[in-house]
Amino acid sequence: MDRKIYHMLSRLSAILLVMGLAGCAQIPETAKQTEMGNLLVPEPAPVSIRSQVAIARFEQILSNVQLTDSDKAQIHFQRGMLYDSVGLSGLAQFDYNRAINFKPDMAEAYNSLGVHLIQQREFSQAYEAFDSTLEIDPEYEFAFLNRGIALYYGGRPDLAVKDLATFAEKAPNDPFRALWAYFADKQVSPETAKVKLANRRAELAEQHWATKLVDMFLGTASETQLLDSLLTGVTSEKELTDRLCEAYFYLGKYHEEKEQPGIASNYFKFALSTNVFEYVEHRYARLELERLRQNSVSE
Repeated sequence: MDRKIYHMLSRLSAILLVMGLAGCAQIPETAKQTEMGNLLVPEPAPVSIRSQVAIARFEQILSNVQLTDSDKAQIHFQRGMLYDSVGLSGLAQFDYNRAINFKPDMAEAYNSLGVHLIQQREFSQAYEAFDSTLEIDPEYEFAFLNRGIALYYGGRPDLAVKDLATFAEKAPNDPFRALWAYFADKQVSPETAKVKLANRRAELAEQHWATKLVDMFLGTASETQLLDSLLTGVTSEKELTDRLCEAYFYLGKYHEEKEQPGIASNYFKFALSTNVFEYVEHRYARLELERLRQNSVSE
């Protein structure tokens, strides 16, 4: 294992972070130590210099070169993705809208715009964006994921189940797809959701680290086992930070399911702290925090 990886990690010295948060008073101290006592703290991903330079070059091209509308659409879309990768979501959304204006049949621009609309809780507009994506390109795979997520967060799990199942079926060996299908299934029928997840587990790639996440939700692996395995196969700081972004988001979902909102909230915050802006898990960690706060107020 690269020695630099260990230099970027620190063990949390205490679990005091979770003691003052909602729901923690009901959790025994021993449970807290098991659940968060061996947490790896990620080094936030640095903002890419290459991305910043590419953004500047795209601006020069748009300002100084004669382009067709199709070319302008492509450049705005590419620049939007770069803005997304460095966390400038407002500028990214502006570019996706510009891309659609120049090329109204640009499926990928509608898809990316829809993701931003989910984050803003503009669910009706998000549905329309993903519908447009699939009307233009019925085989645009990630539109099923994103529309399913929009329906899940928008309180329409019965419809989310279909889209997320379709997405899972397109790559049955992917544990992340199995988990999103499970989240929607659980809102419809918790008992059936476990059965479906267990069935999907049989198709998962054993060598994929996130398969242990699925095992954790099924109760066949512990949180400690998952945390202890996070360094396995990691060869760079970036790979570790990316993995921690994913792991901490799903650990947040796990503790949300266990009705431990304080610990869930901390995990979502840790996912955000990675700065892996383009990951689904980073995009929706803040939305999960908002849901936890709303649930706390309603109670």
